[in-house]
Amino acid sequence: MKLIEMIDVSRSFGEGELKIDALKKTNIAIEAGEFVAVIGPSGSGKSTFLTITGGLQTPSSGKVLINGKPFSEVTEKKRAKLRFEEIGFILQASNLVPFLTVQDQLHLANKVERSKVDKQKRDELLKELGIFELKDKFPSDLSGGQRQRVAIARALYHDPSVILADEPTASLDTQKAFEVVEILARETKLKKKATIMVTHDERLIAYCDKVFVMKDGILSERISG
Repeated sequence: MKLIEMIDVSRSFGEGELKIDALKKTNIAIEAGEFVAVIGPSGSGKSTFLTITGGLQTPSSGKVLINGKPFSEVTEKKRAKLRFEEIGFILQASNLVPFLTVQDQLHLANKVERSKVDKQKRDELLKELGIFELKDKFPSDLSGGQRQRVAIARALYHDPSVILADEPTASLDTQKAFEVVEILARETKLKKKATIMVTHDERLIAYCDKVFVMKDGILSERISG
């Protein structure tokens, strides 16, 4: 089942001689259970690709479907609702709220939805990620690797179909980086998500099902072997 689909998507800025094609015509489909890496130099278009996939900006042409639902062509209000329901974001900095405990970071989703906290789901997720014993701790009490595990838990808690990870290991040492990516790969398979990870670290792509290279706004799949 295709959870992410881009059809002839492009994004340009400016006009005439000042026009910049940040993302040239792109077609991609990512299935449930697929963990995909996007690599490429700074300024190649990776961020544009990810923000369009996440509905944070709209394409100049083409369309994006998330879990089979039109995403790029709907109103901002509908896109924001779909973004919350269908997409979990994991950023380079874990972006945890400093005055909330680990478990309360997850409860933010309940506040937005005005729903009851699912304690069983929360605790199972924290145990899966090896951070259950930290649930009453604040971000300042955690290591970088632990904060990223909390960020992953927060992204997974409301059960989105898509996970978008933007340089999720950039602030971690090598071992912690491998641990975090291994968790992302496992959770993608276990929970049948479609996950895109933008990374500069090519050592991490061993965990990925597919690798795409972005260069000068052009996305192409790297074929192994």
